[in-house]
Amino acid sequence: MGRSIEMAGSVAELRAKGAATVILVTSDGMGVAEKPLRHELLSIYLKMLRENEFVPGAICFYGDGIKMVIEGSPVLELLRELEAKGVRLIICITCLKYFGLEDKVAVGIVGGMHDIILAQWMADKVITL
Repeated sequence: MGRSIEMAGSVAELRAKGAATVILVTSDGMGVAEKPLRHELLSIYLKMLRENEFVPGAICFYGDGIKMVIEGSPVLELLRELEAKGVRLIICITCLKYFGLEDKVAVGIVGGMHDIILAQWMADKVITL
C-alpha cells in the first residue's frame, strides 16, 4: 500500500494556488494507454480535484482532448460539476472543426487558440495531462 504525499502549506493556501493553475487536456483521456484506462485515469483525477476542492482556474481542451467535452464523454458529469464550481472549460474551435464535432459540445466555452494562450500566460502554473 502506497503512502500519501505530505503537502506543505494549509489547505487554504493550496486552494488559492489552484485558482492560478491551468490544466491542459490534450488527449482522449489521461496518459498513454488503451482508451478505457486513459478514461479511467482522467475520471479519477477529476474526482480527486472535485472531492478535495483543489480546482484550477481553467482547463483547456485541444487536440484529441476535445473529445472529453462532447456528448457521450465518460467524464462529462465531472466536468459539469467543476464548471459549476467556477472552473473555466476552454475548448479549441479549430479542433472541434477538424473532428467535425462543433455541434456535439456538451460543456464549456468554445474559444480559439488566443483564449488558450491567454489562460496559460495568466496562470502561475500550467499542468499538461
